Amino acid sequence: MHQQPIGIFDSGFGGLTVFKSIVEQLPGYDYIYMGDNARAPYGNRSFNTIHQYTWECVQWLFEQGCPLVILACNTASAKALRTIQQQDLKSGYPDKRVLGVIRPTAEVIGDYSQTKEIGVLGTKGTVQSGSYLLEIQNFFPDIKVHQQACPLWVPLIENGEYDQPGADYFVKLYLDQIMAQSQNIDTILLACTHYPLIQQKIEAQLPANIKVVAQGDIVAKSLVDYLQRHPEIESKLTKNGVNKFYTTTDDTADFDHHASLFFSAPVKSTFISANDLVKC
Repeated sequence: MHQQPIGIFDSGFGGLTVFKSIVEQLPGYDYIYMGDNARAPYGNRSFNTIHQYTWECVQWLFEQGCPLVILACNTASAKALRTIQQQDLKSGYPDKRVLGVIRPTAEVIGDYSQTKEIGVLGTKGTVQSGSYLLEIQNFFPDIKVHQQACPLWVPLIENGEYDQPGADYFVKLYLDQIMAQSQNIDTILLACTHYPLIQQKIEAQLPANIKVVAQGDIVAKSLVDYLQRHPEIESKLTKNGVNKFYTTTDDTADFDHHASLFFSAPVKSTFISANDLVKC
């Protein structure tokens, strides 16, 4: 049978933290990971640009046989997913499905808080979209959400500086800003898939009673549930235990080195030029 893997997309490395959790909970499936590292980060780009880049990568994953693609990127989920689901798929790929990371997170994040106040840390694009404010309000109308953009965290992580002492200053900078919004915050959501790499630094800067929540396991559990509820999609997926990695950066050795840290396993990638991606 022609391989029909689950596609995992991110603008860079962060989605690998979600991919890792998905493989742990759904072992044996075939997967293709696409990192658009050459055009990362997405966080400060416009809505139209983020949609264009995301849709190009999603179409490329479709061309590789993926019937289902996960946008393992909060910025892409916030600024591109709705248009892809409501317009792009209907016009060209009605039998394909694309899921994001915001809705499954919003469905459960309120259960973590006792004070009913949550802090959301994300990229500028995710925060400005207001997606978490809207989605969490839908599921937990009694929860108060405080947001803080952390524009320097992704560059620090992408450039391998996140574990250096100098990164502590920038971790504390944004945590001080979010906590200044309310002393009642008892749960911090890492609304960027890069941030788990600095989760220990984040927790070290916060009071012990504040829970720090990453998305990997949440998204993976949601995908397990989705496939159980949608056998018409699950039955298409092939199960040979094959993981493939692609990146739009031509420095695949550098990608493999950093990706292995995010994925917690060796990664061997293949270069795909952004110019060769399927165009919208």
